[in-house]
Amino acid sequence: MTARLAALASRLGRAERLTILTGAGVSAASGVPTFRGAAGLWRQYRPEDLATPEAFGRDPRLVWEWYAGRRETIAACAPNAAHVVIAAWSGRPGCRVVTQNVDDLHLRAGTRNLVRMHGSIWELTCWDGCAAGSDPWRDERVPLPDLPPRCPHCGGVARPAVVWFGEALRPAQLRGAVQATACDVFLAVGTSALVYPAAGLVHEARAHGAFTAEINLEETPASDAVDVAIHGAAEDILPHLSRLARQPPAD
Repeated sequence: MTARLAALASRLGRAERLTILTGAGVSAASGVPTFRGAAGLWRQYRPEDLATPEAFGRDPRLVWEWYAGRRETIAACAPNAAHVVIAAWSGRPGCRVVTQNVDDLHLRAGTRNLVRMHGSIWELTCWDGCAAGSDPWRDERVPLPDLPPRCPHCGGVARPAVVWFGEALRPAQLRGAVQATACDVFLAVGTSALVYPAAGLVHEARAHGAFTAEINLEETPASDAVDVAIHGAAEDILPHLSRLARQPPAD
């Protein structure tokens, strides 16, 4: 592993265009349950059965109860060392951060140039599709006073401004993520490499000629496709890489 860390650190130190893709593994050390882990199960439902437009249409209160619980958990969490390092790197010219996470811990850590592919659990949109409520608004109240919450523009039901199974990404977020694959180094951290289109970004970056690397606790479908795969916790590996690459410390 030492040689792989040194090789990646060298590339990071020289990169003029760095893109970092993050997944649930980055926030796990902060106490945010991974979406697909056993801790993500709620009542007799799987998250995959709740995070769909169909589920919300059937029972918006049930879906909101699950999201309200996640909001309470996340509100008690703080950015960990991985978030801090990524936030420091994001201040470099040419660095972009793309995240699949909806917890906004990257924002709380001060990350710049952030593309939130799957939206934010702290933002809402109008389920009824009113024009004013189509753009997300932020509501960080915990607990929310009403379940389901209402759209402040039309009074209709509001939904979490996150991307559910079966939904397309917002065009601006997808465009930003794809544009970020034109880089010198593409680093995927804490991702399962199972959810598309995010899972395809590392392959697009490699097609652009980028040096690709993965940091994850275990092997993923992308492990054999990247130039360097490092197994370990993001909150341990990233600070070590930062020191090796002589990146400036976080403020």
